[in-house]
Amino acid sequence: MSAPESALLGACRDRRARVLQHLRAQGGGVAIVPTAPEAMRNRDSDYPYRHDSYFYYLTGFTEPEAVLVLVAGAAGEGDRSILFCRPKHEEREIWDGFRFGPEGARATFGFDEAHSVEDIDKLLPPLLANRAQLAYPLAATTDIDVNVRRWLDAVRMQGRAGVSSPSVAVDVRTLLDEMRLFKDAGELSTMRRAAEISAQAHVRAMRTSRAGLREFHLEAELLYEFRRHGAQSVAYNSIVAAGPNACVLHYRAGPAELRDGDLCLIDAGCELDGYASDITRTFPVSGRFTPAQRELYDLVLAAQEAAIAETRAGVPYNVPHDAAVKVLAQGMLDTGLLDRNKEGTLDDVLASGSYRRFYMHRTGHWLGMDVHDVGEYRVPGPLPAGQEGERPWRPLEPGMVLTIEPGIYVRPAEDVPERYWHIGIRIEDDAVVTSGECELITRGVPVKADEIEALMRGNGGSSR
Repeated sequence: MSAPESALLGACRDRRARVLQHLRAQGGGVAIVPTAPEAMRNRDSDYPYRHDSYFYYLTGFTEPEAVLVLVAGAAGEGDRSILFCRPKHEEREIWDGFRFGPEGARATFGFDEAHSVEDIDKLLPPLLANRAQLAYPLAATTDIDVNVRRWLDAVRMQGRAGVSSPSVAVDVRTLLDEMRLFKDAGELSTMRRAAEISAQAHVRAMRTSRAGLREFHLEAELLYEFRRHGAQSVAYNSIVAAGPNACVLHYRAGPAELRDGDLCLIDAGCELDGYASDITRTFPVSGRFTPAQRELYDLVLAAQEAAIAETRAGVPYNVPHDAAVKVLAQGMLDTGLLDRNKEGTLDDVLASGSYRRFYMHRTGHWLGMDVHDVGEYRVPGPLPAGQEGERPWRPLEPGMVLTIEPGIYVRPAEDVPERYWHIGIRIEDDAVVTSGECELITRGVPVKADEIEALMRGNGGSSR
């Protein structure tokens, strides 16, 4: 088992220090961050294990059955980072693989202390004694809440001896969400590589596509490309949707056959070293868009370009979405998807929201360790005294990463031109907010219609 890179371990140590500093500023206390449990798939077969993102963000440790405890010392008392993990166990390691064990984990990952998780009920309650505050993932799971209550009860039983338990409990995720929203150089490097791998997978799927294949055949090509370039898994369940299935937003790859004349929508990304990528491309199975498909494809691409132009530091989060919606709504009027005689002007369509019939989702989301990553979309904290209504959208800042993914989805209806029926199109790229123009990290796969057609003819596509 190879040790994590020193840069990751240094970043995790710095993040733990920030949590401890925050606890001290709040009067001291203890933070408890458990990793994810293993989950049974069926009978005695488990799902592939995936660590908890918050836990990994602070530790770099990927084994199950582990808990991180951070103790912010009182005046004159030092801080402590403590890991509880599985003990070494020769027989289980024969069956299930290597374990670091407490001593190995402490030495490798840089914790102040490490203990067997089997001793946590004995060792953790004293760490809570006489602390002002407890931070943990409140109500994340029943098991976490039950465990915390048991540890607190053990402290409260010593009340007659003058021992106090934390009087304040806060959700540690509130602090960690804000930290995770801003990616450091190491995180961005990993995300760029994940994006590169995912782009190569989309290119492979486009080149493989032909009538007669089934959706799961293209899914297999994606998975092959992810794994052969070192990605550990998919970042989410891959969407491979042919023909009418592209109008189902969260469709899963299935047995549907790819047919000439249909579009295929692929929304897929890999996870690399704990970080997600997220790309969507829509392409013609035959290698050439029909006039109606090209018309709507160019409309969605124009909407994406409008959103990209607004994705820069200082711009409120909702502005790129509004820019894309304006382009899409005007296009719906121009193509006849929306009847001008019934819907009125562009302003009328925007005010009524009638465009949502064909475009019903937001234009993006945060991206990071989770594909729908954490972080407030509106300005954090309560409204100033005397103000009412929703909090304002937060401005974009350098280091944030988000997706830009407009789309259009046309189901058959009497008032919809038949040439557009069953056309579902989404175009999605991952963008890093910088001090200038945003950095698109997923353009290793073509996005313009001409480039897609050229790629599928085998001539290659010069992605911009």
